[in-house]
Amino acid sequence: MRGVDRVFYITTPIYYVNSYPHLGHAYTTIIVDGLARYYRLKGYKVYFLTGTDEHGDKILKTAEERGKSAQEFVDEIAQAFRKTWDDLGITYDNFIRTTAENHKATVQYVLQTLYEKGEFYIDEYEGLYCYGCERFLTSKELDDKGLCKDHQKPPVKLREKNYFFNLEKYRSWLREFLLKEDPIYPRFYRDEVLNLLEEPLPPLCISRPKSRLPWGIELPFDSNYVTYVWFDALINYLSGIGFPHNPLWSSYWVNAHHVIAKDILKPHAIYWPIMLRALGLPPYRKLYVHGYWLVDSLKMSKSLGNVVDPLELSKQYGRDSLRYFLFREMAFGYDAEFSIDQFLRRYNSDLANDYGNLIYRTFNLIEKYFDGKVPPYSELKEEDYKYREVVEEAINKYLRLFEGLFFHQALEELWQAIRYSNVYIDHTAPWKEIKEGRADRAGTILRNLSSAIKAFALALRPILPESSEKILEFLSVGNVDYSVILNWDLPKEGASVSKGAPLFPRIEFREKVESKNSQGEEKSHMERELLSIEEFRKWDLRIGKIVFAEKIEGTDKLLRLEVLCPERRQIVSGIAQYYAPSELIGREVVIVANLKPAKIRGVLSEGMLLAVHDEKGLALIIPERETTPGAKIS
Repeated sequence: MRGVDRVFYITTPIYYVNSYPHLGHAYTTIIVDGLARYYRLKGYKVYFLTGTDEHGDKILKTAEERGKSAQEFVDEIAQAFRKTWDDLGITYDNFIRTTAENHKATVQYVLQTLYEKGEFYIDEYEGLYCYGCERFLTSKELDDKGLCKDHQKPPVKLREKNYFFNLEKYRSWLREFLLKEDPIYPRFYRDEVLNLLEEPLPPLCISRPKSRLPWGIELPFDSNYVTYVWFDALINYLSGIGFPHNPLWSSYWVNAHHVIAKDILKPHAIYWPIMLRALGLPPYRKLYVHGYWLVDSLKMSKSLGNVVDPLELSKQYGRDSLRYFLFREMAFGYDAEFSIDQFLRRYNSDLANDYGNLIYRTFNLIEKYFDGKVPPYSELKEEDYKYREVVEEAINKYLRLFEGLFFHQALEELWQAIRYSNVYIDHTAPWKEIKEGRADRAGTILRNLSSAIKAFALALRPILPESSEKILEFLSVGNVDYSVILNWDLPKEGASVSKGAPLFPRIEFREKVESKNSQGEEKSHMERELLSIEEFRKWDLRIGKIVFAEKIEGTDKLLRLEVLCPERRQIVSGIAQYYAPSELIGREVVIVANLKPAKIRGVLSEGMLLAVHDEKGLALIIPERETTPGAKIS
């Protein structure tokens, strides 16, 4: 972490209030909340900003459709966002609204400052205007049919006089900044922006005539115009910390981090740093960009009717369960599929079976055999030291990966230790030690487990804040930070332990399993084409271990993999929408090893990965335990 020591400023985008919050909004906010909680536990002074974006064409149009004034409409939706974040337990420090007077004053201060510096000029412009994007589009932003790529609607030809900001003046500086500081994560989004900067930047229209759009912040130097909604919105990151008059703003800004979805990359990666440069302010430290949550392979959208209500999920299954799924299921930067079945499978497997079971078993044994008091340590054996080593390694990896936003990998590392904990308790069998008169040995095992559970709960506080607090309370540990995470003397000997109710009771549900024929009717077993054993033997199925993975440039779906089988071979696979390259390294998979080599998009492929693909998405077929690369499947 760079910047001022022990200060961390983190923001969500401000959400556009033309509709109510959905799972995509909740994901961004919960991720930022997790990062804010993490840095607080590390002792940082954290400022967490979120809020709502309330100006522009779409707001005015939607308000009119609902028979309300623009202000009435934005008040209603902004309150819905605030209530959703409060109900989800989000720990924001400030909820900013762009209709608030302090924000308006900051926007006008920035506009006046840049106007006086000669950054704006007035000109008449004719172009193709998209009301969905609320801006003029270039030809590159239209598809083959002349439609806006994002909204799939034809832009309107518009000619009007406006104020413009010369972005091209700062293009070379921006390229140098992106290359030198590498501020955008994941890096392929930085490369996407650098690609845009290969050509001159068109001027940014920073105003709208008030005669066409009265709903906005008035330009301080020309009352006939209001500010372009994106120019207005981006300034919230400064107004939200008191710029320019509150002296505290600069102490936070030097360590500013923004988290956004990929659809708003361009304003944040091009407009915003140039605006800051023109003002004479340093740019942000990091811009973190995540992918979309998909339902049936489609982005969540109000118009498609496939939005998921995060409040309903949290009410039905618990806030921590929702948070865990969102952190665990998406590889940050890439798209991820959402389905209720996958949500419940993940809950039952990870939270109920692995984590919840470990906690309840351990605390129950302490209550049963040690009167609900933390037993003392006696002599530690080799298996106890080995267990500590596994836990410590997992915790350290988890913290490093979490800080790098590799959330899904961080949780997998931690869960390996949690699963090992269940192996440890089964192998050491403290209940048997009690029956055979070795209570001191049983106490050592349970004390070791209690301290590990304390470490897991503390590590997971940014993700599972409610259950972690309960676990630490059950162990009488109290409100501690990361400095004691691997202190094996906590909980203290003799401290009270309560098993409480199971934190993650298993949820019973029936998965939909369908097999249909070409007419969409369910097939019977006899209708399916049957193969002879001789035909099956022609398939050479083997275990392969992935040792390298990268996205193939110019494609959305293809990854180039290098696989040991046991020889090293290259395979092109269309799984990029489901797996990030980073999460595939080290995985064992099933491959068809005797396919004829073929070129896919000009890249040689020497085999095929086997996977299952259903309405829940795609999942690779993997062995249940570690095997030998090249082992034959029969």
